[in-house]
Amino acid sequence: MPGPKDLDPSSSPRALLGAELRHAREKSGLSQEALGQRLFVSGSFIGQLEAGTRRLQTDMASKVDELLNTDGFFERNCTAADKSRYPNHFTEAVEAESMAQTIRQYVPSLIPGLLQTRAYAQAVFRAYQPTASDDEIENLVEARLSRARLIADPTPPLLWWVLDEAALRRVVGSPRTMAENLHRIAALIRGHRIIAQVLPFRVGTIGALGGGIKLMTFTDAPPLAYLDGIGIGQLIDDPATVARCELSYDLLRASALSPQESLALIESAAEDYAHEAEQP
Repeated sequence: MPGPKDLDPSSSPRALLGAELRHAREKSGLSQEALGQRLFVSGSFIGQLEAGTRRLQTDMASKVDELLNTDGFFERNCTAADKSRYPNHFTEAVEAESMAQTIRQYVPSLIPGLLQTRAYAQAVFRAYQPTASDDEIENLVEARLSRARLIADPTPPLLWWVLDEAALRRVVGSPRTMAENLHRIAALIRGHRIIAQVLPFRVGTIGALGGGIKLMTFTDAPPLAYLDGIGIGQLIDDPATVARCELSYDLLRASALSPQESLALIESAAEDYAHEAEQP
């Protein structure tokens, strides 16, 4: 019987690999738990691979090929799928993001990537990589803007952000850049595309202020948390750790302004920047 055909990397390779993994596992008569034991991972992790919410790494793919007798299929296609425009530590999180049912996020200091305008993203990347070429910066910006297309999708995930007041007050790029980006966020809120709350300075010290949190839920897989820093990130599926991250986010959200108060503050800050940009 002929083996499975190699996958086209342009057609959601992670989801297709997951479907092929499920088929090969069931053909071998193994449960998710049994395959997980042989790969030294949990059965739920195998389920996430099959659902397409986790990426099958090349080193594990070769072991899968050996265990399921798939003649190098998974290793070959993982190598093709690894051609990502995102940093290695972020690729899996971006892929999970595209399949999420809900995304909740808190980012300290800056406007979150999915909400950034082109000018804002350019300023952020230039600040992080001052010696990069213009082409390198533009590639990074295009990758970031391509992620934001999920907001415009007719059936987007539920998107809920807690924005630190620092993101509103810190000038990134120029006052004109800030006005443009904050007006865009306000328009998304008024258009019922996103929910946003602002965590005001007056709250003082509160848990999770030291780093960003992104929480993602799925229709057919356990929730994930993504924690990030400068040039690093970690996608977490451990239920206890995810639950702790969810509690941290809930505490931030409870301390933030209401959505109505937050919108008023965002629009006020946008108008202040627009006025400043008009000054000679």
